[in-house]
Amino acid sequence: MLVPLDRALILFIISVLLVVGSFCLVAGETNTLESVPDLEKAMYINVEGYPCVRLLNLSGEIGCSNPGQKKIVAPVFRLGKIDKLLFHSFAVLVPLEELESFLLRHDFVCLFRVSSDPKFAQRIAGVLVEATGFKNRSLGFSPDEKFPQADFAPYPNVSFQWNPRGSGIMWNHYDFPVFLLSDESAKLLQEMATKNENNFKAYPSTVAEFDLVMQTTKAETRDSASCLKKQSCLPLGGYQLVFAVFTGEAWGYLGSRRFLLELELGADSLKGLNGSMIEQVLEIGSVGKGLSEGKTTFFAHSGHDTSSTNEMLDALKKASLSLGSDNVNIKKADVSNPGVPPSSLMSFLRKNSSVSGVVLEDFDTFFINKFYHSHLDDPSNINSSSIAAAAIMVARALYILASDSPHLNLITLNSIKVNVSLVEELVECLLTCEPGFSCDIVKQFISPSNVCPSHYVGVFVDLPSETQHPQYADDTSRFVWNFLADRSSGSQKTAIPCKVDCHNPADVCVAAETESSRCVTSTTRYVPSYSTRLKFEGNSWHILPPNTSDPLGLVDPVWTESYWNTIGLRVYTVQSSAYDNLILLIGIVITVATYITTLVARTFLLKALKHD
Repeated sequence: MLVPLDRALILFIISVLLVVGSFCLVAGETNTLESVPDLEKAMYINVEGYPCVRLLNLSGEIGCSNPGQKKIVAPVFRLGKIDKLLFHSFAVLVPLEELESFLLRHDFVCLFRVSSDPKFAQRIAGVLVEATGFKNRSLGFSPDEKFPQADFAPYPNVSFQWNPRGSGIMWNHYDFPVFLLSDESAKLLQEMATKNENNFKAYPSTVAEFDLVMQTTKAETRDSASCLKKQSCLPLGGYQLVFAVFTGEAWGYLGSRRFLLELELGADSLKGLNGSMIEQVLEIGSVGKGLSEGKTTFFAHSGHDTSSTNEMLDALKKASLSLGSDNVNIKKADVSNPGVPPSSLMSFLRKNSSVSGVVLEDFDTFFINKFYHSHLDDPSNINSSSIAAAAIMVARALYILASDSPHLNLITLNSIKVNVSLVEELVECLLTCEPGFSCDIVKQFISPSNVCPSHYVGVFVDLPSETQHPQYADDTSRFVWNFLADRSSGSQKTAIPCKVDCHNPADVCVAAETESSRCVTSTTRYVPSYSTRLKFEGNSWHILPPNTSDPLGLVDPVWTESYWNTIGLRVYTVQSSAYDNLILLIGIVITVATYITTLVARTFLLKALKHD
């Protein structure tokens, strides 16, 4: 039986339903939200970027971190507009070509340091760096020092500027988060910053949320000694290869110094080798920019003018002449240079000053690479033909040195060629993300965990393994080890598949991560790379006291990396507090109205049922 209701009550119920329905309709016109993750995805945009993280040494900190233990939220504005902001803290969007002047101008070097504008510095919530749009590449961009790692130089002139474009900003301490944006993220943030600037002092506003909280900040451990003691950090380290591809050289020459120490201690990873066997060191340095105006020129930098060094120089010159019309020239570096440029050879010379060594470079008195130690030092900044020219010249020079005969076999010498297409393929695999480690030659040897190759040294969680299949070896180290082991093994390969080890102790298992694994005879080895001042004992890392017999250990910074839980950057829109209060009030009104409607309807229904 239908019960007649009061006309006013019916209109009230309909009006409430229309209000509620209008809210649902607005939500339904955009996206169908079926879960909390859907709602979160609709509200927040995750930004792709590369964070600057916190590193530590015995003296203090470098790198970036949120200043406290919480996320930071601030509106985004472009660098050219921030002078108009009088009251807000803000995230600033900085073009890459203005980053150095921005950081150095405001002197964000360390916390509590007197700067040119301390009030302004306190208002910086975070920095977002546009990686693209570098208009004037001739200016260069190098965040390293003008003399990288000068403390390790085997000569007193440490004011020499090997890297004249170096700003040193990578070695400073920034008490705010910094992210290098991808191309798409930079465009997104530019649009959002423009909206904020057009709606200045108005809402809605787009904000960036920085999640770059470092464990060392939480634990208040401000150097390597304290953070290792409280276990809020891990030591930098990785695996290098012998024949020898040193890892971590940018962080206090971790690789070459650890190699020499392992050699001295007679470690299993270097069984069969000893320091007395090292008579000459030929290091291939920066050789990607030797080609100019159709000619390829390299410079030989030597530590001492000895007969052994001259023998190496002569071998390089003979190798150059053997190439004939290929126009590959070798020159001795300027005698006015203070010594060898920043290189692994410095470690050998500081360990044993009588070692003869030559570093092959594409520069004479200073780096011609204008993007040294920056993300812009990519394949567009080098020439694969220059690398191939260096490869064939070094290969022939090594043959000349190894022949130990005044009469060279020219037929054999001239038969030494370089596979130019292989060089080009390796450049694409090791230095780009497309194809990166998805290229065929990499997949022949390993199953990479990432497509984009990383050349960061990494960290050691616990005691480094001395096996030929270490647990923490990264993609780059594993690929290079497999590639070198395969290429240096000659033509004799067994068809026996393997997983880790081979029956013959002299063999190693190549491509163990693939279906084409095989045993080959090779002396290519993994050697751990970490500070010579560190020891893993009692399930934790400890810093050893300095040893006067190790001169480089006295200046070893002992680099560590802070732990963190998550790192993230996202943007979203916020409304004014008045708008939020209005929405809250409307919600309360709807809730109360719905409750009253329910009570009234219930009362009428009860009366109607009783009347019936």
